[in-house]
Amino acid sequence: EPKSEKSPNVLHQPGRTLSAAVREHLRQLCLREFPCGTGSWNKSRFLPRTPRAWRELIPREEEVVSPGEESVEALLDLVRSPHSPWALLEGSSAEDRFLKELAIQNPLVLKDTFFYSYFRSLRVVDKQVNLVDKGLLKFLKLEELVLSANQIKEVDAINLPPTLKVLELYGNKITSMECLCAHPPPRLQHLGLGHNKLLGPLESLYVTADHWPNLVSLDLSFNDLTDLQGMIASLSTLQHLRLLVLQGNPLGLVPYYRGFTIDSLSRLCVLDDITVSPSEKYQFRGLSHHGDLLACEAQLVVTIGNVKGVPDTSILDPDPGPQGPFISYSYYVTYGFVEDEEGEGSKYGGVLAEVGSPRAAPGSSGPLGQDVRQEPSEGREESVESGPSTPSGQREDSLASGASAPPPWVTDSAEELEALAKLRPRADPRLGPSAGTVLFSTTRKPWTDVIPCNYEMQHSLRDLVPLKAFLLAGTTVTIVEEKILSWPLVPPPVDIVSPAKKGKGEKDKKGKKDKDKEKDGNDKKKELPKELRQDPPILRVLGSGLLALEPLLAGESLVSSVCNFGVIRTPEIDRLMFLRVQRGLCPSCLHRSSAGQRGHR
Repeated sequence: EPKSEKSPNVLHQPGRTLSAAVREHLRQLCLREFPCGTGSWNKSRFLPRTPRAWRELIPREEEVVSPGEESVEALLDLVRSPHSPWALLEGSSAEDRFLKELAIQNPLVLKDTFFYSYFRSLRVVDKQVNLVDKGLLKFLKLEELVLSANQIKEVDAINLPPTLKVLELYGNKITSMECLCAHPPPRLQHLGLGHNKLLGPLESLYVTADHWPNLVSLDLSFNDLTDLQGMIASLSTLQHLRLLVLQGNPLGLVPYYRGFTIDSLSRLCVLDDITVSPSEKYQFRGLSHHGDLLACEAQLVVTIGNVKGVPDTSILDPDPGPQGPFISYSYYVTYGFVEDEEGEGSKYGGVLAEVGSPRAAPGSSGPLGQDVRQEPSEGREESVESGPSTPSGQREDSLASGASAPPPWVTDSAEELEALAKLRPRADPRLGPSAGTVLFSTTRKPWTDVIPCNYEMQHSLRDLVPLKAFLLAGTTVTIVEEKILSWPLVPPPVDIVSPAKKGKGEKDKKGKKDKDKEKDGNDKKKELPKELRQDPPILRVLGSGLLALEPLLAGESLVSSVCNFGVIRTPEIDRLMFLRVQRGLCPSCLHRSSAGQRGHR
């Protein structure tokens, strides 16, 4: 047991040895303090009856407790009662409880020689241990050693007791098994190295019968192992191996992983916590003989169904004037996916829209993130939506006019351009992909109550390590509204009537007006300018959320989820939509007067 003045230093060290962690744990049990150990509360029980030394270890059997002392039963109640301040912490092991009670019943037995011969199982979890020192060899009967959730990078196997049968090192920072193979415990039956940083094809050299002749159970889950065929070839030398866990490694992402492993390791009983059934052995029979012909790539299919609950924001737009703007809306769904080092392989169909890439999605004026503006999320007044453009058609500001044509001015001053750039709203980060991913999107669809995406994309990837990291992080699914304003390149001509013909013009105008009353209101604005220019699309995120993909690493073949982004339709919008339907208007059109003018993207 360490001295009390040295124990605080152990806690403040960034890392410590295993022996120091064990000593600190014993100190925290307070085995020599009330109600344990010896003191005024039980001193009469341990007074020697004779000068013989061996009788010092035998407590007296006193029927009557001396005044000022406590009985053994009373002291035991203090450590057993959950309401006692001396009770053990919740989750304490059976060994801790036994030592605590032994320190009350016979405290003189608790010496270093007793501890080293008593412990057969030692659990030091999440204690910032970074070094397994030679002090561990003092535990003469140790069979189980659990050092999970520490900071261990290497283990000098010469410091491991030869009596070990179980060794667990989960959640550490071990990068190679080579350190364990220098002097491996010869009787080891279970080795747990899950959730470490094992990487590289050479790791298969350290899982052979030359190092682990008696190994029955091996857990290498959630590392970065990629060489499936090399790993299985080495594991086939372990004659006693019955339980194997490899899930969470990149090598487990290939389609034939389970079948190839079961057929190659005929003695295996459990793979990735799933019992190997006789039907599986029959189903995958002979697959191991074709390992050289199997492609080392993962194949994943992404499907996106329907989008519901999107509000039709076009009902809040004003009627377009003769000079525009003519507004169109479209909706699509985006998600990020990791890109293969040799180029993204895909089948079926879909749209690749990578931010900052020259590849653009059909139906947009450029790649996502280029020449697009973010629509303000607060306030539905359209007076700050569209603004003037430069002669090249690129938007230079985010100020707006109303329903009429944009004001005819162009900014040439660098200072003014810089000032306007500061006024431009920043792009929503949800519109772009995360680091190391490519943004994919469904095709643009017009608004309906239920927007069908009908999207399916197959991704084939050879670089499995980034794919594992991507599945652990998950992907972000986003619903985007794209709003495009179009303007006539040439303003419509305005008739100028001379004073001499004013009377005749008024008469003709009156007659023409009577004829127009007989026509539908749509005919007045049905003729559009033949040449239009489009502003950069205005993008607005309607909903976004993270989709967890980690179950695919754990062996699941399907991840299906309904992405619920909350309620964004308001009663006011629903009321306006209902009134428009009552008037017999098309739900996907803006107004009766502009039904023929709107394009559906």
